[in-house]
Amino acid sequence: MSDRKSGEIEKKQRFEAEALIHLDALHRTALRMTKNEGDADDLVQETYLKAYRFWDKFEEGSNCRAWLFKIMTNLFINNYRAKTRSPQVVDLQDIDDDFLFGQLSALGPADNPEQHFFAKVFDDDVKGAIDELPDDFKIVVVLSFLEGFSYQEIADITDLQIGTVKSRLHRGRKLLQKSLWQYALKNGFIKEPA
Repeated sequence: MSDRKSGEIEKKQRFEAEALIHLDALHRTALRMTKNEGDADDLVQETYLKAYRFWDKFEEGSNCRAWLFKIMTNLFINNYRAKTRSPQVVDLQDIDDDFLFGQLSALGPADNPEQHFFAKVFDDDVKGAIDELPDDFKIVVVLSFLEGFSYQEIADITDLQIGTVKSRLHRGRKLLQKSLWQYALKNGFIKEPA
């Protein structure tokens, strides 16, 4: 067997072992980004094709999951988002800062009330609220709340400054809490103020 063929087999085996294990997480996030099963499949496929093509650029031992999400996020921003959406204007003045999540943190000793909330109520209403977020906010919300990336990892994935990531998470959280206020009341997660 030639060295070239042997090298290609080794590359394929390494790629399968390190990259393909993240397929479900990538697809879940792609679906959140595109809101369409076919587009999500295409986005994930393009992500893996590009990742395989540039596998020699991946630094062994670094965070493969974050690297794949960075590729996918860039593809989404550069291709899908440009085709499907125009910029949205969001009026943030009428959203109270962190009120819903402040109430949720009183439910018990949770380090992260957002993750506690989403773990308990991640159903169609919550999915719909996330889907309705403007793309700039949705991407960072999904990467943080649903995929568990740190601020720095999200900044690296999205090519944003860490302050911008924090700001978008804050604004995304405000938009979500406004959307989910009635849901939380209806399901007994919070009580109407007296």
